[in-house]
Amino acid sequence: MSKEENLKPPKVVSEQEEANKKIEELEKQKNEYLAGWQRARADFLNYKREEMERVKGFLEYANEELIAKLLPILDNFTEAEKNVPEEKRDDYYKGICQIKKQFDEFLKTQGLEEIKTVGEIFDPSVHEVVSELETKDKVQNTIIEEVQKGYKINGRLLRPAKVKIVK
Repeated sequence: MSKEENLKPPKVVSEQEEANKKIEELEKQKNEYLAGWQRARADFLNYKREEMERVKGFLEYANEELIAKLLPILDNFTEAEKNVPEEKRDDYYKGICQIKKQFDEFLKTQGLEEIKTVGEIFDPSVHEVVSELETKDKVQNTIIEEVQKGYKINGRLLRPAKVKIVK
């Protein structure tokens, strides 16, 4: 062997190349792991968002069911308010009206809205006809009387309004 062969620079270069290859492999592996983690995180965030929407829908449905059960109480308040004779409208009556008003406001904050009836044209998607009356001075299918209030909640029909229309 000559003196030149005993020199180790060629071996150092190969160790450097091996180290560079190892670094490239590790970089590639790191990028794969990072991409996989990012996909998993995005999938988890999408799942979390979808789950929150599902729970929100469930809560809205539960809320609708509760409010539907409260509507007869509101109907009774309204009927009682209408049927109190004028001479009996004292402070007690005003207190009952205030309770009804608070109840109305609470239901409105929950997304409840009344369906317009008297004077409107009949809409089968929100009105239910209980009677047809003949009148010459009104337009056909115009609502002339509301028998029972109808309501929507969050834009969806909760209970149709029962009405009387012009035949």
